Amino acid sequence: MPTPALSRRGFLAAGVASCAAVSPLATFAREAVAADLNLGIQLYSLRGYKVDEAMKHARDIGFRFVEFYGDMYPVNSDAAAIAGMKKKLADLGLTVSAHGVNGFGADAAANRKVFEFAKAAGIPCLSADPSPEAFKSLDELVKEFDIKIAIHNHGPKHRYNKVVDVLKAIEGHDERIGACADLGHYIRSGEKPTEVIRLLKGRLYGIHLKDFQDMQDVTKGVILGKGHLDVPAVMAALVQTNFPKTGALSLEYEENPENPLADIRQCYTVAADALAKT
Repeated sequence: MPTPALSRRGFLAAGVASCAAVSPLATFAREAVAADLNLGIQLYSLRGYKVDEAMKHARDIGFRFVEFYGDMYPVNSDAAAIAGMKKKLADLGLTVSAHGVNGFGADAAANRKVFEFAKAAGIPCLSADPSPEAFKSLDELVKEFDIKIAIHNHGPKHRYNKVVDVLKAIEGHDERIGACADLGHYIRSGEKPTEVIRLLKGRLYGIHLKDFQDMQDVTKGVILGKGHLDVPAVMAALVQTNFPKTGALSLEYEENPENPLADIRQCYTVAADALAKT
């Protein structure tokens, strides 16, 4: 039994240290800590595989949460396809954390269809690239469906380049409209990930854990922690700013799409170990 002064996260982190010599127990302990912040993967990282194979790879690496994108889980999926996907997720012990990145525009009916899909699929958050004309209908839809919109930044030249662009976009809108911070793209935009997290406190519903070699537009993706992403500091910032346990904390690794498994395993270990020490 942990002492009353030892937090759940601290107890689990101690378990990682004490069990480090025993691989299965160490793996279990890392997963337990990761689950406290719902460590998952954006399945775009596994885009070189069919969706069923990608989900199995994600599960085998250690992820228990997955964020889908449209090619693996189309927003026009019918009821039978949605029921089939729910069964596959349950059979693998996976939970869907988010879906995106989805475009939203002035067509309120088209926007509604995406929300109807998300509601039927049990998806709590839609990462999004909304046009300015979309916000009127999005304000109404997030209230009606109680599904969050998380604006995703895409780096230099994108309309949501800097964190200030996201903050300006969500100002005055329903609190369920917030951000999915792609930390790698913020690095490309010359911004510090931990500061981004602090600035978005209270409206941050998704994270894409991604690292780049250089803080410039054109650069190379690298294993987490090998570039400009201070992974332990990021995890600490998420805890300090009360990133929601229902938030989508998704690893996204875009390099080597034909054979990314070894790299993704390295990224998983870095992220889980950082969580265990937070």
